[in-house]
Amino acid sequence: MKSQNNLTIASSSRVAQLQTEKTRSQSSVWKLRSPQDGVQDLTADQALQKLIAGNKRFINHQSINPDHLTCLEEARQKQTPFATILGCSDSRVPLEAIFDQGLGDLFVIRVAGNIVTPTELASVEYGTSVLNTKVLLVLGHGNCGAVIATLKGGNLMGQMNTLTDSIQPAISRSSNQPGDRLENAVRENVFLQMERLKESIVITQLLEERKIKLVGGYFDLKTGRVCILNILTSQRSTIRVNRLYTF
Repeated sequence: MKSQNNLTIASSSRVAQLQTEKTRSQSSVWKLRSPQDGVQDLTADQALQKLIAGNKRFINHQSINPDHLTCLEEARQKQTPFATILGCSDSRVPLEAIFDQGLGDLFVIRVAGNIVTPTELASVEYGTSVLNTKVLLVLGHGNCGAVIATLKGGNLMGQMNTLTDSIQPAISRSSNQPGDRLENAVRENVFLQMERLKESIVITQLLEERKIKLVGGYFDLKTGRVCILNILTSQRSTIRVNRLYTF
């Protein structure tokens, strides 16, 4: 009986130790995401690595899940996001969740098909030039409904044709590529929207001054993983897959 009691005490002690380690880990990561922690001092490379690390936690079931109400209190007076993300409106691609970031960490623009229109561009320019985010990420994703609709063709209801019209050049570019037709089209649409962002004088200047990196990515709905397709550091950089930055 005494041996069993000792075992119980030891087990309880180990549980307490693990809980303490978990709390310390959460506290450490919380400090990384805190709006008060000088994220504006991050370099573009550090900001991109911060996104990558968050996605790794997400796919490994290690998301920190911070107290968002506390995040809101911290960010209430001023927002200091470290990344601007142009993503799709798809309900399966919640950007703060897949990058394991808290309120105030990301400046997010979401529109079906992650397309660049004057309105979206204005928001992107605000995020990068006024809020001084270090990374500008265009994120496409698997099984994108807007890209599927464009592949199918035909007229859609209301203003939805404006979405497919914006994506159509990407369909043409990917039409003769080997591999999965939809994935190719999604990837080419990411590149197409990156090119449109490069037409902005504001974005071009930030690239030339090495203040931001323009990044293209793909979110896999099967795995939750984000693959980085291309990283641009200047206006003259070529937008094509020359390496898959998987992690």
